[in-house]
Formats: sequence, C-alpha cells, structure tokens
Amino acid sequence: MFKNKEYVLTVFKEGSFTKAAEKLFVSQPSLSASVKRIEDKIGAPLFDRSSTPITLTEIGREYVQYAQEIEHKENDFAHFVSDHTNLLKGKIRIGGSSFFSSFVLPKMISEFNKKHPKINFKIFEDSTKNLMNKLSSGELDIIIDNAVADNDNMISEVYTEERLLLAVPKRLAVNESLKDVRMTADDIKANKHIAVGNSVELTAFKKEPFILLHHENDTGKRAEKLFKKYSITPNVIFHLDQQVTAYNVSCTGMGISFVSDTLIKHIDASADIYYYKLPDNSTIRNIYFYSKKNHYQPLSCRKFIEYNTKK
Repeated sequence: MFKNKEYVLTVFKEGSFTKAAEKLFVSQPSLSASVKRIEDKIGAPLFDRSSTPITLTEIGREYVQYAQEIEHKENDFAHFVSDHTNLLKGKIRIGGSSFFSSFVLPKMISEFNKKHPKINFKIFEDSTKNLMNKLSSGELDIIIDNAVADNDNMISEVYTEERLLLAVPKRLAVNESLKDVRMTADDIKANKHIAVGNSVELTAFKKEPFILLHHENDTGKRAEKLFKKYSITPNVIFHLDQQVTAYNVSCTGMGISFVSDTLIKHIDASADIYYYKLPDNSTIRNIYFYSKKNHYQPLSCRKFIEYNTKK
C-alpha cells in the first residue's frame, strides 16, 4: 500500500500528474497507472481529479499523513545507519533568509568543511515562515534565523547575539547634531557600538523618512514596537521583505533603515551611511539554530551546530 508512496506524495506536492511526472523522471501514463494501482489496492480514490490543481480526497489526506510519517522514519533510520557506517559523512540541508544564505552560511560552511570535508551541504533560501514549515515537514535539517519561533516542536540553540542599529544616510541633516554618537561601518566592525553609552533615542529621527520591513519580519516587528513606545508615526517610504534590500535603499539616501550589526560585519558596507545605537533592550536579539524536536538528528548536523555554538 505504501510501496510507491513517493508517487502519491510528489503528485500531492506538485498539484498535478504532469509536474509530478517531470519531477520523478517518469512518463505521465506510467505515473497515473502506479497511483491507480495504489488506489485499487486501497479501494478508494486518493485524488479528486476534477479540480485544478488536483486535491486530495478524505482518504487521500489520511494516506499522505501516514506516508509522510513513514518517509520521515525511513530518513531517520538512513541517517542513523550512515552515522554508524560513515562517520562524519553525509549531507546537511540548512535553510536561512537571503541574508544568512548569502553572507553568513557560506563562510560558516567553508570553515566547518576544512575539518569535515566529507559532509555536503544544501542551502535553502526562503522566508522564516516557509523555512519553519519545511523544517517541520522534514525537508530541512537545520534553520538559522533571528526570529523567536513559537513552536514547541522546535529545538533552539543560540549561535550568537546581535544588535539592531539605525542606518542613516549621510546626506540627512540630522547627522550634524549627532556628531558625538554617530558611527561608521569600521566602528561597528570594531565593536565600538557594544560599549555602554554612545546611544541616541529614536525620537531624534522622528521627522526623517524610513524604509521598514513588513510586520512578518522580526526586524519589522521590533521597529513597530519602538515607534509605538515613543509615540512616533514614522514617515515610511517603503515596506520591504528583506533587511539587505532595505539597507541598499538606505545607501541611495532615500531614508533610514533598521539593520543588524551582523549585516554590517559581513558585507562591504557603504561609506555613505552613519550608524546609531538605540538604548532599548529590544534592539538586542539572538540568532538561533533551529532543529526539529523528537526527530533523529544526524551526527553531521550535531557536529555542525556544536562547532558554531561552542567557539
């Protein structure tokens, strides 16, 4: 009944027999016949073929749930066997936002591979919400993110701490009155912003234009709370999805954005920006590694997390 479950699962994920056949490198008639044999064995259809994209029947939904559970157990056992027969070999499927995938993970993986060259990585770039869903479904082994996951099925381990700063275009006149507290990218890379003091309240920028992130983003949520705390209605030029994009817009001089010191330390930062530290504790947050609870974690994944959290 579950012998060819990958056929049913792929049709379910792709939403059509045509796309599933292409994904599985089989002909559509062959795929349709294989699924029909499973349905005949069960005695009921798994798919409602009258809808576009096709949908699961009630029995189909139950089949997919059981098939996914079996698939996860099979993957867990494969990882278990691999750990015992090929110590520190295998693959790690890790996900992150565009920033982490582009600037943080490559260096992190490169350093780890110097010690463990037989471990292969596959990086997935997506939104926090989609990454969490993929981790829950078993499509990913690890996520790196700065959002706090409200999910009891996740295990979180702190990678490092970071601080949100204001990235203010140099062309804005407000910088002239803040000469004593403004900082350059070199100052941030030298951790001068970590020292006590040397901060400025958000109210100093209440009349300036802002480039903010959407509420779904952790940085966007924290910015909203800060504006509310100081009773500021910001002049928002753009709402964007990614911190890197907001920073790049700030570099054109259009407005102020909230950026992390992690970003500034990992990029070739613009010389046209000043940085300001805010005194609020809400600008300090952790970056986490997330993995799935009650799920066999391959030795390679455990070693990777340990390597990057125990420095």
